[in-house]
Amino acid sequence: MSLTDEAISRIRALIQSGELSPGARLPPEPQLAAQLGVSRNPLREAVKALVVARVLDVRRGDGTYVTSLGPRLLLEGLGLAVELLRDDTLLETVQVRRMLEPAATGLAATAITAEQLQEIGEHLEAMRAASDDVEKLNHHDAAFHHAVVRAVGNETLSTLLDGISGRTLRMRVWRGTVEAGSSHKTIAEHEAIYNALAARDAALAQAAALMHISTTETWLRSVLGDVAGARGLRA
Repeated sequence: MSLTDEAISRIRALIQSGELSPGARLPPEPQLAAQLGVSRNPLREAVKALVVARVLDVRRGDGTYVTSLGPRLLLEGLGLAVELLRDDTLLETVQVRRMLEPAATGLAATAITAEQLQEIGEHLEAMRAASDDVEKLNHHDAAFHHAVVRAVGNETLSTLLDGISGRTLRMRVWRGTVEAGSSHKTIAEHEAIYNALAARDAALAQAAALMHISTTETWLRSVLGDVAGARGLRA
């Protein structure tokens, strides 16, 4: 372990123990270096790394503070990381979504409020109105799923799925562009999810979401298979 990694580990231990709580100001650099038993250069590098990770916040002329450590803040970089994955990992990303989102949709059916259901219904109506406009359709598609997961009331889950959906959104645009009639299939699948939520039927909502995501996954598998086959022929 490098000296910088050691400094990061020791600062993290202070935060985990509660000695440095969310919103707390770090001691001055000389004091903190002595407390952690590290030199000042590795400490500076450790602070920089934790600032990038949104664990610490440097306020000019004031000091360095522990952030709120909220899930949305700490995990919001996930979307960028997922976007940087290579195309051959896209299927893995959809598989992760398939594991998480149907379960979240089932939970939403038992927790959703009338206001949240209305918002989801509005996105569904907007999808119907935009059936011939791929970009608008996919915008409201993403908003529909975000609203469903948000109804669960679990910010960590919502942030994770938002990060994954950034990747799959581009794939849905691709699908809508190249596959005739896909917009009508997509809208019908969302209608099934909405109806299950409106009925407060957790099992049906989970099944509808699973069917929707599995349809996307099946389509993607066929596309990747065609691409691999074409590469094989060229080789």
